[in-house]
Amino acid sequence: MAAEALRVLALGDSLTAGYGLAQEDAFTTRLEGALKARGIDARVINAGVSGDTSAGGRARLDWALSSAGPDGPDAVIVELGANDGLRGLPPEETRANLDAILARLGERKIPALLTGMLAPPNLGSEYGGEFKAIYPDLAEKHGVVLYPFFLDGVAAEPDLNQDDGIHPNARGVEVIVARILPAVMKVLKTR
Repeated sequence: MAAEALRVLALGDSLTAGYGLAQEDAFTTRLEGALKARGIDARVINAGVSGDTSAGGRARLDWALSSAGPDGPDAVIVELGANDGLRGLPPEETRANLDAILARLGERKIPALLTGMLAPPNLGSEYGGEFKAIYPDLAEKHGVVLYPFFLDGVAAEPDLNQDDGIHPNARGVEVIVARILPAVMKVLKTR
């Protein structure tokens, strides 16, 4: 009997959902393909909601976990905070929401990958510093793998983004997947 595919839940916002992209170019689809190309039988479940904040992700966490099946997912990628930063929400609120999400995953003994985000520079260096610190602090607190910046290598690169300058295009998603893949594989090895 063949082993069941690993279930990886990607809890996120439009960057996870694949805003403005064909389904085959979305982050979750490309990540699943990259894992399979490396011999890892995994199903990456897209639990991305465009416009979602960390509070929205926290509110729908249990529902998202149940969408991975009765036993829940084997691992979770938490990609939230971009909209918090874009809206200038207080960093302490983002921290509290992500802390609660990671605590819940810890209670259920589900390995997690926390992907960091940076605040827009127009919010100032103090806000940016507080926001950036959320991710490494929480990764250390909860003992989860950290990928410091989800848009690493793609942010502010016009050729890798859609016309809005915020969402990656298909080529940008390729860069994200290539860069984040080692961290995803590390999380899958911890299960």
